Amino acid sequence: MITLLATALIIGVIVFVHELGHYLAARSVGVRVEKFSVGFPPRIITMTSVPDGWDFRLFFFTKDDDSKRVWAPVYEKHISRPGRKGTFTEYCFALVPLGGYVKMAGLIDENLESKIEHKPYELMSKPRLAQAWVMSAGVIMNVLLALAIYTGIAYNQGNPVISEEPVIAQIFEGQPAEAAGMLVGDRIIEINGESIETWQELTEIIHSIPNTQINLHFERDDVIIEKDLVTSFQPALVDGKIDTLGVIGIAAEVTYEPINFLQAIGGGWQATMGVFGLIGTTLKMLATGAANMKDIGGPIFIAQMAGETARAGLVPLLFLMAMISVNLAVINILPIPGLDGGHLLVIGIESIIRRSLSLNVKIAIQKVGMAFLLILMMIVIFNDIGRLFTN
Repeated sequence: MITLLATALIIGVIVFVHELGHYLAARSVGVRVEKFSVGFPPRIITMTSVPDGWDFRLFFFTKDDDSKRVWAPVYEKHISRPGRKGTFTEYCFALVPLGGYVKMAGLIDENLESKIEHKPYELMSKPRLAQAWVMSAGVIMNVLLALAIYTGIAYNQGNPVISEEPVIAQIFEGQPAEAAGMLVGDRIIEINGESIETWQELTEIIHSIPNTQINLHFERDDVIIEKDLVTSFQPALVDGKIDTLGVIGIAAEVTYEPINFLQAIGGGWQATMGVFGLIGTTLKMLATGAANMKDIGGPIFIAQMAGETARAGLVPLLFLMAMISVNLAVINILPIPGLDGGHLLVIGIESIIRRSLSLNVKIAIQKVGMAFLLILMMIVIFNDIGRLFTN
């Protein structure tokens, strides 16, 4: 249940913020938003903006004229607000709480809607700069969400300072240190006969010997204890390459120094840019063959990570939300038809050739992009399922 709730929260917030960006940008340049849904169908509640008020509808199972059970309005009411213009936008609260979507007039989206009448309120009737603003606003909002999360965490926690004392402050479940009976507060004084004075010395030795038996001496209540254990391992990005580091499942003590809001914004910006750098390195590794498609995670992997971080606490969950938000921004800005970047690519081409592509060409481009995205989604889901069976 925790995994499901955490996944719904992370994906729901990230996608909602993304679509909210498109909605606000569309309204700012006079594009009619036909529908703005929080969640995915079926609809539960709708509020439609009409002249002089709102049309409210509540949906549930009911029977039609043939006595068949259908999902349809069970209650309708007009809420009067005299003098209100009305935008004819339908605002929905839907059943599946995984984000939402925006349907704009005059946009060829994943539904391949081809009804474009070139009305003044349609997206394709706006200047190309305005179109680019609308299509990029979702990505901008995702980056701002990550920046806000990282800034908020930095401001509330302060600047982290890792202790150099080789004293265990945390032990991770299922790792060699726990299996060996080590406890929080133990001071490691020797590894394989080599004296340990700082946490940096400790990590350098252990990281260099994954899957290796080691001999430890540590101090507990003024008593020296000796243990033999085998290091575990974890993959890590080192100098732009994936490396395997030795670990035993311990962490140093971390204290936090208070910072002001401007410093927090700086820290939030650095963290956000750090995620961009990590994504850029990953894409470079995929392009050069240093990594492959099997390393890419999909919705099942995200759900697993959401469950694990939710159990670890609110801050790790927010960190994951910010990281995924930046990932979504990068993925959406890629020049692939079907994504925001694909729309921006078409807008760029039209700006260069100084004329609009035909409707049939745009639909064909969209179909190719959707087919590519479908294949990519099948690959990442296959990878996720493989991880479930191979742990």
